[in-house]
Amino acid sequence: MTQLARAPKARSGYLRLAFAGLLALTAASMIASSDGRCEELLKAKVGVLRLSSSAPVFIAQDKGYFRDAGLDIELTFFDAAQPIAVATASGDIDFGITAFTAGLYNLAGKGTLKVIGGMSREKAGYPLIGYFASNNAYAAGLKTPKDLAGKRIAVTQTGSSFHYSLGLLADKYGLKLSDMKVLPLQSLSNAAAALKGETVDAALLPASTARKLMDDGGAKLLGWVGDETPWQLGAVFASPKTLANKPLVTRLLAALVRADREYHDVILAAVAHGKAPINDKTEPLLEIIAKYTNLPVEQVVGNCAYIDPAGKLDVKNVGNQIDWLQEQGFVDKGFNADFIIAKDFVKPD
Repeated sequence: MTQLARAPKARSGYLRLAFAGLLALTAASMIASSDGRCEELLKAKVGVLRLSSSAPVFIAQDKGYFRDAGLDIELTFFDAAQPIAVATASGDIDFGITAFTAGLYNLAGKGTLKVIGGMSREKAGYPLIGYFASNNAYAAGLKTPKDLAGKRIAVTQTGSSFHYSLGLLADKYGLKLSDMKVLPLQSLSNAAAALKGETVDAALLPASTARKLMDDGGAKLLGWVGDETPWQLGAVFASPKTLANKPLVTRLLAALVRADREYHDVILAAVAHGKAPINDKTEPLLEIIAKYTNLPVEQVVGNCAYIDPAGKLDVKNVGNQIDWLQEQGFVDKGFNADFIIAKDFVKPD
């Protein structure tokens, strides 16, 4: 048979391959429902930070738990928590998963955000946010968290989780927050640079941001927030418009809880003396967290934020946060925790 005679058959083969590829793409955008029908994946954008406090988000994305739940999730990364709340309220993203801030509470108090689940917590034994001193300040006597009175202290924003942690520390030791020179530098990278450059005496930073500073000799650890003042740090939240799509919200929370449980049972259950071991069981999850946080696994092991295995939210503590922030004038008055929590979705602790 001549080459000319074989050509139509070859073209037919190419067409079959192209059609098969199209079918595969179509199938990839569908998921089988419980009654056997196929449904299109629901798309959503989720705002997060590249921190271990979002570990279940990374696990759910990397291991396909979102897709298993019928979701096509796009992760959008930020450098501070407050902009995530703003982006969620404006509709630029569908869900925010990050720390509570005064900005988040003010938006929620206006009805533009609702809290739908819990995420990271400050808890003893699980390093997350730390108090760090510059080398010069340490040499001059700044050795413990209660020595921070009167010092220049970098945080991301006024009313941020770092600012609140500092306020809790002041209350614990009978210090005056007003005596501390709190400097809002707008981002984690700015706060870390200021600490290394000795333009501040101290900073509150997540372990993942501060680890390289410590390894390079650019800062000294004074202690961990979870050991001093445990509290509900992070949450999952959305706008009322997103909450109107109940299947979307339900599926997202189900996928996160699946990842919460795995992260808790595999990594957190193995943490000892503030570090997770690297073994056949933990390494696959640690590598996922390392990939999304841009850190080596060896640094991730000492940076495992505590997260409730069922995604529960410490509602009482959220109320305490609002009360404190309102007393400080960082958050508008006239609302409480009940107003900002979507009870149809939240599992209270």
